Amino acid sequence: MNYAITLLTALLLASSAPLRAAEPKPSTSVSAPASFNLAGRMLPAPRNGGFRMADYWTWDGSVIRGKDGRYHIFASRWSKQVSFAPNWVACSEVVRAVSVTPEGPYEFVETVIKRRGPQYWDGMMSHNPSIRKCGDKYLLFYTGTTYRFPYPDASNADISKEQAVEARTNQQVGMLIADNLEGPWQRSDAPAITRNPVAGQWDSSMATNPSPCIMPDGSILVIYKGIARQGDFMRLGLARAAAWNRPFERMLDRPLFDFDAIKGSVEDPFFWHDGRRFNMLMKDMTGQLCGEKHGGLFASSDDAIQWEFRRNEVAYSRKVRWDDGSVTEQGNLERPSLLLDEKGVPSHFFAATAAVPFSNRKELKSTHVMVIPLAGRR
Repeated sequence: MNYAITLLTALLLASSAPLRAAEPKPSTSVSAPASFNLAGRMLPAPRNGGFRMADYWTWDGSVIRGKDGRYHIFASRWSKQVSFAPNWVACSEVVRAVSVTPEGPYEFVETVIKRRGPQYWDGMMSHNPSIRKCGDKYLLFYTGTTYRFPYPDASNADISKEQAVEARTNQQVGMLIADNLEGPWQRSDAPAITRNPVAGQWDSSMATNPSPCIMPDGSILVIYKGIARQGDFMRLGLARAAAWNRPFERMLDRPLFDFDAIKGSVEDPFFWHDGRRFNMLMKDMTGQLCGEKHGGLFASSDDAIQWEFRRNEVAYSRKVRWDDGSVTEQGNLERPSLLLDEKGVPSHFFAATAAVPFSNRKELKSTHVMVIPLAGRR
């Protein structure tokens, strides 16, 4: 692929040490040259597509085409014997399912990241899988955590607020490595991206939502979510490794965006390079940025540090047009992800969804990973 790279980006890719000099201020720009019309390319979503399991809550969803020509989705699940929230942070596990088409339906194959005990940093929960190919290796990024309280089950179906805080605060980013999507996966006893060890920093209370971008030289950029304390605004940061077998280091001491003045907050990044610029989809927590609460915000950048976006422009909406002709407004539509073809062109949009908000525990009966084909795919 022929990448047109700015001087700053070239320095970013060439150096094995993080770029620290003269940090620019967090991005707040609203003058994006964005031409990425995701919403306008969305075709009807197949009602029976995507990934779901009858006895489990299913979430996240990262898809890649395998050597076998099939499509492999890495997703999260946890038993419906416990509630959706807050038990996801205690019970989630990463699984793999397959389909002969990108639309699915995807059939469960295996649990990829299993519980291995509270003595490990990720021993009790895995979540937020994101799969990428880097040279001849497959890299599976995820969020893991540990905790001291009993594992929730049917006899202990709800964790307390204090227990949820413990599990949330221990979240950090991991990376599995394998030669094949079927494994075996190499699992580390240390996180790839830790919570910031400096107390009071914007990401000192968690590091989650990893979204990697593999660069032509084999280096890896990861955008991740952090918070300074429970209840604080969610913010995004940038880390880099010179190669898959090298350590990650924070590129900046500050978050990528500063939306505090308008009480804005984002999470769930999906991060990629299209051959010209870096691009990112994010979930707008408040609607102050894209104009729709929990709708999608698109941003682009020359260097992955200074980002541009257009205010009140919805990249994706919770309103979904289905292939049976119906239109619904989903209670939740989160964790956006794109399937990119061999040229880096998006062909399908994936998201975790529920018909009613997961805060509505009485009416919430199921969740699944949905897929929307995109027009103009090659």
